[in-house]
Amino acid sequence: MPSFPFGEHDLARFRETQQLAYDCAEEVAAWIEPGVTERQATAELRRRLVAAGVQDFFHVPFAWFGDRTAFRHFRTPLQFFAGNRRLEEGMPYVLDCAPVVDGYTADIGYGGKVGENPVWERLAADLKVYRELILAEVRARRPLDEVYAAVDAQIAEHGYDNRHRVYPGRVIGHQVTRTTARGPAGVTLFGFGVRTLQTLGRELVSERLHGRSPLWADGRSSRHAPTPGLWAVEPHIAFRGVGIKFEELLVVTGDDAYWLDDDLPHVRRWTATATATATATATATATAPVTAEPAAIKDEPTAEPTATKELTR
Repeated sequence: MPSFPFGEHDLARFRETQQLAYDCAEEVAAWIEPGVTERQATAELRRRLVAAGVQDFFHVPFAWFGDRTAFRHFRTPLQFFAGNRRLEEGMPYVLDCAPVVDGYTADIGYGGKVGENPVWERLAADLKVYRELILAEVRARRPLDEVYAAVDAQIAEHGYDNRHRVYPGRVIGHQVTRTTARGPAGVTLFGFGVRTLQTLGRELVSERLHGRSPLWADGRSSRHAPTPGLWAVEPHIAFRGVGIKFEELLVVTGDDAYWLDDDLPHVRRWTATATATATATATATATAPVTAEPAAIKDEPTAEPTATKELTR
């Protein structure tokens, strides 16, 4: 197994790029409104990324609205590209971008909604379980295909659908590195940066020679322990026509694993929800009236519980 390839400086630069990507996604989330199309959203996302200093892309920005967040009826890779679907009140959406700055790559997924959508709220809350599960499994050095299976089992337990299996190669994640390939920056082919394709092709050959893959899926090529490095991880779940995911960088060392950054929109949302719930519980407890316990009535037979009566009849 190779040694961890990055130092603290590199990790800081990857973290900065990831934060930049999420900042731009949040800006676009605040900008979009009913009537905006997927193509308009990706164009705005790209514009803001470039204005923030992005020089290249691992892949072009994506946006999915409505039931396209759940990849319903997706049959070809072309359907992943932004289309003319217009955002409507109550619709979920997903923004996905992968900027490169000075060779440092991030790949993020941001889920949101316009207006009220209770199903989205439930899915968004449950995503926390998958983030914790993946980290625990990787820390236990479980083979990547078994981690994938554990996520599948959790999805089934929740009653949701696995939608990352719709991605090309059925991937839930992929390795990320610093791009060093020479080639025209900002030029894409089939939705991927030319430099990305050069780097990814080199990694695929190198890793396959050692019985590993930089693509994390549920097949034979992922039957190995997590390779030290950075992994962009994207569990994507759905219920009927509502889909959601997060995507962020996971650091895997020779003997440990951790998420590169906890200061991300989905983590902040979970923290805010937990804080609000704890505050509400504490307030309710503090303001609850104290009632005196009724005095026992002597010589009065105790009534048998209804449930017990039903079971003993």
